[in-house]
Order: sequence, then C-alpha cells, then structure tokens
Amino acid sequence: MKTSRKEFIRNTALGTAAGIAAPFQQFQTENRANNSRNKIGVSTYSFWQFNGPKEETPVSECIEKAAEMGFDGLEILWMQMGSYENSHLQNIKRQALHAGLDLMGFSTHQDFLTPDEEEREKEIEKTIEQIELAYRLGIPTMRINTGRWGTTGSFDELMANDGKEPVLEGYTREQGFRWVIDAIARCIPTAEKCGVVLGLENHWGLGRTAEGVLRIVEEIDSPWLQVTTDTGNFLERQYEQLEMMAPKTVLLQAKTYFGGGKWYSLDIDYDRVADIFAAADYRGYVSLEFEGQEDPDKAIPQSLDLLRQAFV
Repeated sequence: MKTSRKEFIRNTALGTAAGIAAPFQQFQTENRANNSRNKIGVSTYSFWQFNGPKEETPVSECIEKAAEMGFDGLEILWMQMGSYENSHLQNIKRQALHAGLDLMGFSTHQDFLTPDEEEREKEIEKTIEQIELAYRLGIPTMRINTGRWGTTGSFDELMANDGKEPVLEGYTREQGFRWVIDAIARCIPTAEKCGVVLGLENHWGLGRTAEGVLRIVEEIDSPWLQVTTDTGNFLERQYEQLEMMAPKTVLLQAKTYFGGGKWYSLDIDYDRVADIFAAADYRGYVSLEFEGQEDPDKAIPQSLDLLRQAFV
C-alpha cells in the first residue's frame, strides 16, 4: 500500500516529535528549576535595628545601600518612614525604581490584644491607614501582628521569657482571639480595595505559635489575609512550625545573627528552610532581617550570600 506524500510528512513529523519530546520535557523541567530561585530582599530594619534615632537611618539611605549590595527588593519598616506625606512616598517609589529595587513588603505593628474597645478601634483605624500607605507606595503585601498582652515589663524581659507572657488578669485567651479576629476582619475590605495582601506574622502575643497564627487566618478565611513567616520567631519546634506556615506564606522573613544576636541567636539551617518552602511551592520574596551585633555594612552582604546559596 502506497503512502501519500501528506501521510509521509505527517508520520515523519510525529516520529521526530516523539524523539525530541522527552529531552524537551527534561529541558523544561531543568529550565524551571534554574529560574525558580526566590528573589532576595532586605528589611530597612536590618540597617537600623532600633539603634539610635530612626532619622539617622532613613529609608532613602537603605535603598541606596540595598541596591549597592545587590538585593532584589526592599521591605520598609513602617516605624522608619520618617514622613507619610505623599510627596515623600512618591520620592521613595522613584528612588527605588531608579535603584532597580522592588518595594515588596511593608512591615507594621498593631495592638489588637486589649479588652479596651476604644483602643482596638484606634488600632483598626491605624491599620487601615497603613494599608492605604502601602497602596500609595505600590507595595503588594503588609506584615501585621496580633499585639501583646502587655503583662511583661519590657521587650527585653519578654525575650528573656522566650516570648511568653501571662494572659491579662480577668480575661482568657479565647477572648483575646475574638478581639484579634474581629479587628483584623474589619481591615480586610480595605486590603481588598487596595490590593494589599495582609500577612499575619508569628510575632509574639497570640501569634507566637503557628497554631495561633493559622487559627486566626483560617477563621477569617480571606485571600487578603495570609501569613508572613519569620524564621527567627519560633523558639521551639522550629522546622515543624515553619512547615505548618509555609503553604499560606506571602513573605518569608529570614533572620541572621552575625556577631551574636541582640536578644538571642538561633542556629537556622537555611538549606532546610529553603527545602521546606520549595516543597510548599513558595515563589515569593525572602526578606533578610539582620539582627546581629556585627557591623551591618559587613554582615548584611554576608547574609545575602548565605541566603542566595540556600534559595536556589
């Protein structure tokens, strides 16, 4: 039986395709792997660490240093802003653009963990204003926290107690969860309107454990509330809790402690951390939070090298 010219060409093409399909698929897989490294940013906190007046370490200086050191992006600590005037915000955006940096995170503070309804209302209003600031800066995700019970005298004392503090006398943890959940839920419509994903961090208070963070996030059940994971804020069951947080993480904050930590040092295996987040298909930013006592100008580039080697 004769084969027509069209059939001959078709069969030849199919044979050739079959011959190259497997190598091509392998190439695609390898290419994805080669392009799968997470971008690495740095928090402005790394340059300041509350050492001296914030005016001595302005965001503009952090932008220039981060660019010179080779970072991909910058996470801005809200407390370090200096001014919230629109002209100042737009100058930050312009400077970051010229420096080749993404403004990829906005790190804020809340104190929803209080029985005082008026105080919670003020915190809600402040958080809504912070979301709008992130929007004006073009930042897509904002770190929030639960707040603390305030039963520990100072932050140094809190750290000495591994972040644990007694529940406020006369109240319960269940009441605390209700206050925090209701307050954050009030902020969700603004987050959606502005296109800013809130990331609840494992940052003491009811967020000291992955279980506490996830309870709040899962009860609110909104795509506009996810998780900011801090590798340095789990002081026990570290990798187990990181695995729990990874699937909902929108920003991964990576602590380093060159020169010894300000409050404590953790031995963090970043190869293992990278594997945990790769398994959860996390493709977002890793944001360095340097919290050591070494000179930041020396330790921050060392930290970048460490994270680049792990998150490949």
